[in-house]
Amino acid sequence: MPPTARRPQEPAGQSSSATQAPPAGQLLSAGPFAGLDYLASAVMLLDAAQQVRYANSAAQNLLAVTGQSLRGRPFGKVVRASATLEAALANAVANGWSYTGQNVEIRRDDHDILHLNCTVTPIQCAEAPEICMLMELQPIDQQLKVSREERLIGQQQANRELIRNLAHEIKNPLGGIRGAAQLLERELNNPALKEYTQVIIAEADRLQNLMQRLLSPHRGNMQPAPVNIHDILERVRSLLLLESPEGLAIRRDYDASLPELLGDREQLIQVFLNIARNAAQALEGRGEIIFRTRAARQVTLVKRRFRLAIDVMIIDNGPGIPETFLERMFYPLVSGRPDGTGLGLTLAQSFVQQHQGVIECSSRPGHTAFLARLPTDPFEKQA
Repeated sequence: MPPTARRPQEPAGQSSSATQAPPAGQLLSAGPFAGLDYLASAVMLLDAAQQVRYANSAAQNLLAVTGQSLRGRPFGKVVRASATLEAALANAVANGWSYTGQNVEIRRDDHDILHLNCTVTPIQCAEAPEICMLMELQPIDQQLKVSREERLIGQQQANRELIRNLAHEIKNPLGGIRGAAQLLERELNNPALKEYTQVIIAEADRLQNLMQRLLSPHRGNMQPAPVNIHDILERVRSLLLLESPEGLAIRRDYDASLPELLGDREQLIQVFLNIARNAAQALEGRGEIIFRTRAARQVTLVKRRFRLAIDVMIIDNGPGIPETFLERMFYPLVSGRPDGTGLGLTLAQSFVQQHQGVIECSSRPGHTAFLARLPTDPFEKQA
């Protein structure tokens, strides 16, 4: 037997017979449901046609809609839900079945994807007989973010050990190969044959340089000093404009009130230059890149709480990153381009983590956004 909603006590002189259901498609006023507005969870009441008849304040905030915009709209028109959730709503109407789903994915009208825990409960309500189900939505994006950060930290530590051992194993014989090629070149009298030894020496030098880049993030050579994040982004912007054709536009959206942060200037330049270069290459020289900065207060980064952090977003309107590549894009030696080294984003992630920050990416066709969140003081004492 489905649960029955408890009816609030009526004021003296009023009768329940005076309560009439509003016309189909009309959003209910708060009335007997006013108490739901005090809940932190998003709650919606739906009728048999799956139309939203009531949404509390938390639901309106979560779905980025107002109560008026919900009027007469089926839930499937408010958001794009999974087939599983749509079937659960249909079963709640037809059979009176409840449903609880973990990590349910829905897409809002603004195309943002939300990850939720969802509960659908059939109900009966005397004050609003047309209502037949209650839906509760609890966002879990923050929990997923924390879990993802912990996974990335573990992955990064494993990658560091792998790269360090691999680089040392490769670096040692490279010196011997280069030295042997130089000795061989001195013994050759034929200039045509010396071309081959030059190729060996040049390739050995290239690999030595690659090993240096692989080892550089692990040597603890960070040199923190007060830096202005906008000076760093302007430096990156000027370098990128010199490298790119005239068809590329770089727009700035800065929060001028941001304070300085404590960081390594050269490392931070390299972080944002690597990301911006990837964006420019994805645009193939034609499109728009946005540099955006914002403040983030009372944030948890790498299991530590910081009073103030700076969000740096680099956004482009390119074709987007394939979903299958998003999960492994920060792995070393993994590149989306045939001529890529697969080190740019790996180094960026390493440098950001040395600043006690995090870096993440979201992408869809026409909108790719990298977010680097950096505490203004990575050495801030914890309370």
